[in-house]
Amino acid sequence: MKKGITLLAAMALCAVLAAPAQAEDTIKIGVAGAHSGDLASYGVPSLNAAKVVIADVNAKGGILGKQVELVAQDDQCKPELATNAATKLISDKVAVVMGHICSGATKATLPLYTDAKIVSMSPSATTPGLTEDGNNPYFFRTIANDKAQARLTSDFMLNNLKVKKVAYLHDNGDYGKGFVDNNREHLEKAGVKTVLFEAITPDAVDFSAVVRKLRREQPDIVVFGGYQPTASKLLQQMRRDRVTTALLGPDGLMDEAFIKMAGKASEGVYSSYPKDTSNLPAYRAAREGHVKMFGKDPGSFYYNGYAATQALVNAIEKAGSTDTAKVVDALRSAPVDTPLGTLTFSKTGDAAGMALSIYQVKDGKFVELDHSIVLE
Repeated sequence: MKKGITLLAAMALCAVLAAPAQAEDTIKIGVAGAHSGDLASYGVPSLNAAKVVIADVNAKGGILGKQVELVAQDDQCKPELATNAATKLISDKVAVVMGHICSGATKATLPLYTDAKIVSMSPSATTPGLTEDGNNPYFFRTIANDKAQARLTSDFMLNNLKVKKVAYLHDNGDYGKGFVDNNREHLEKAGVKTVLFEAITPDAVDFSAVVRKLRREQPDIVVFGGYQPTASKLLQQMRRDRVTTALLGPDGLMDEAFIKMAGKASEGVYSSYPKDTSNLPAYRAAREGHVKMFGKDPGSFYYNGYAATQALVNAIEKAGSTDTAKVVDALRSAPVDTPLGTLTFSKTGDAAGMALSIYQVKDGKFVELDHSIVLE
């Protein structure tokens, strides 16, 4: 009996000693986002981007002499699921996290990553406060925040569309309300009248009450804040009820799923989104990587996710370590060539070097208009 206990103890000790060595065999990159559910059209392209980048990195020998391992967690863009996903990634000892996708989910997870001293980088969370307040020192993003988007969209409405009366509709989420709040601030300072400012329920099936208000107020444009499933339903009801007012929204509308869901009602809709960089070799390589792996063109935020994964890999390589402080220093000091252009990151974690443009749906396709800004 004693001999058996000694043998078991020895085996347990070997297992404990072996565990760290096994954990260090690969460098784990967590990928968190909406991989299922209503907003999967945002999250799956970013997950695919990470798969393409990591496969390419591993084919070239990995980083720091190790292969990179992708560890995915689905949060469906729901804050309560996002905290569970973050907790699981932390327990899995990931070195860094690419994600989360939605602003609300990202906001919910950042205290966890901060406590664990893990760098996370979102390809699509735009709420300004994620970087502005200084409470998230390990957070970065490869997307313009709502203030930058509002600077572009409000300028476009003022100078190109010459709007005088605006209706604002939002889903009351961090992302949607942030976009309309920032546009409203710019436009009201310029003397534009707010004729309606109202939250709508994303899961609602009947928007007739708010459509009646739009018909009564007759705004020059509707500024919408939220995600494409809600925008699709709202637009369909607006057009059914013969409300032809133009609609402008954030980058979340720049999604093929939006055109498919809204159909003809999507025609004429304006959206902000990263400037077309398809002429860049890095963009072409990213697209070709997706086509080779998945047999089709990528979806929305694929290139932002690709850039985020590249930036994280590049920072680990430049740092020569997965040590968080060294990775943060590398992110802030080492430019990285991405499909979006050559990016650097500010002290607060926002990306500089990428450009934003206004797009409009014409004949069932998003067309880039001649109106853009560069993030500094």
